[in-house]
Amino acid sequence: MKNGILISALSLTMSFSSVFACDIQGKTGFMPENNLRISKFDKNTNGMTQERFESIIKRVSDAYAPIVQSKGASLDMINNWDDDTVNAYAHRDGNIWHVSMFGGLARHPLTTDDGFMLVVCHETGHHLGGAPKYGAGTDWAANEGQADYFGSLKCMKRVLENDDNASVVAKMTIDAEVTSKCEMVYKSASDVALCQRIAMAGKSLGQLLGSLGGEKAVAFTTPDKKIVKKTNDAHPAAQCRLDTYFNGSLCDKSFSEDVSDSSPIPGTCIKRDGYKVGPRPLCWYKPGAGE
Repeated sequence: MKNGILISALSLTMSFSSVFACDIQGKTGFMPENNLRISKFDKNTNGMTQERFESIIKRVSDAYAPIVQSKGASLDMINNWDDDTVNAYAHRDGNIWHVSMFGGLARHPLTTDDGFMLVVCHETGHHLGGAPKYGAGTDWAANEGQADYFGSLKCMKRVLENDDNASVVAKMTIDAEVTSKCEMVYKSASDVALCQRIAMAGKSLGQLLGSLGGEKAVAFTTPDKKIVKKTNDAHPAAQCRLDTYFNGSLCDKSFSEDVSDSSPIPGTCIKRDGYKVGPRPLCWYKPGAGE
């Protein structure tokens, strides 16, 4: 990956153990466990400011705190701007649902503002993303792939719906594959722009995960061809995660159509309903008989 120069410039090293999941104690996170650190004093960052960091988190919190409250709990967004950790976590203490975000991840050169928002959405998705969940549905947390899917399928759409997305994407370089498929699914210019914006947020994270995990370059045109025999709860490969973000952006189910804690079908795109784009990728998800 070309960002190897950036990592070198940061004089940072990292080591991965085997693939981890965002466990229910919040001990592991959005990314596999690593020792990468990016402080607010590093010169080679993406230029993220504390003000933008807090604003992005607040936008997600403002959208979902009332929904969490309706479920008898409270959403606690923990803004660790000064912390140089390159990760993010979700955990629960009774009826307090925590999302811990760190300045290190937000400052990484490959993390865009929208990419960072998608991480906040991913962690929120562990709480609200529904099935499939860890432990074959016995744990509270949506599994890794479902948290990714919820992030682009529901959360980003809810938070960004009223933005002038056409103006935002006009200033971006959008991959041709993204434009082609977004225009295939959506009819209005605003919906196409929202789809493009979310997909490109996913690309930011796909590139980040791929580069740090030592994987080959990820791309919208090279979807992961792996087909799992059973649903994988842990972190999928970077390309598979990009596929999940992209499919979530392409699923035209309304963000207000709720997912279910017990069934993976409600509020999502499934092949049984004729969806050719938008379902969860088979590189981490094994559809049930009714899908």
